[in-house]
Amino acid sequence: MEKAPRPPTRSVRRMDLTLSHCFLPIDDHDRAIAFYHEALGLEVRSDVSAEGMRWVVVGSPAQPGVNIVLQPPVANPDASAGDKKVMGELMAKGVLGGVNFATDDCDTTFERVRAAGAEVVQEPIDQPYGVRDCAFRDPSGNLIRISQDRA
Repeated sequence: MEKAPRPPTRSVRRMDLTLSHCFLPIDDHDRAIAFYHEALGLEVRSDVSAEGMRWVVVGSPAQPGVNIVLQPPVANPDASAGDKKVMGELMAKGVLGGVNFATDDCDTTFERVRAAGAEVVQEPIDQPYGVRDCAFRDPSGNLIRISQDRA
């Protein structure tokens, strides 16, 4: 088997990139706000309606530069009913999006989120790769993992 050629090595000016926004498909903004704000403790940074659609931005107060945009699964007002149906089915299966959060206390965070009524996927467990983590589904089916470094 032939190896792919490596690109030529050259001096490249370093650019600092940071995460600004990530997007999660949701089917009910009010239920999503309740989950992300009340269960996870994120702040609601904006709630905008335009062209018959709604986008909500949430984020951790500890990371003011990182935003999670809660948007319709088909962010196109002209999408066909068939496209919307397919995207809705994929979203319900939890295959369109997900977010991993870090915490300094996985067990306490788990109990708070569970008490808020979130669907538990995995109770806290020590993973062989050095974290203790748990998982939930948000009201739209997206997988939410919460981990704590064990080091």
